[in-house]
Amino acid sequence: MAENLVTVDLVTPEQQYASVEATMVEVPGTTGDFGVLPGHSPLISTIRPGMVTIHVASGTKQRYLVLGGISEVTTERCTILAEYLEEVTSLTREQANQRLSEARNALSAAVNDNDKRAAERELTIAQTIVDGFTA
Repeated sequence: MAENLVTVDLVTPEQQYASVEATMVEVPGTTGDFGVLPGHSPLISTIRPGMVTIHVASGTKQRYLVLGGISEVTTERCTILAEYLEEVTSLTREQANQRLSEARNALSAAVNDNDKRAAERELTIAQTIVDGFTA
């Protein structure tokens, strides 16, 4: 790994989602957002629902929605162990608002407990994505 990069590993309980070489990563910690640069002091933090923003070595940004988990940081690596993870890099604000509207409608239309739980989860996801556009 180059000295001026940090490896960002995104992991869910089901799989290793991605491994990215980055110049910086922004993480939504439960006690506040924090940035990780190469050479960062070791740290373990819980993660609140929010957006992980990876500043890729190529100069682009990748954004991922997380719904909680743990982040482990070393001097060379940042591992995000997320309960739920979804890439939202190419999602527009309009698409996010549409998803939120659909989630609200699904919750209103839920007729049983299973439908209600699924709709509530989707509403949490959609609201977190919309909130990520205002942050």
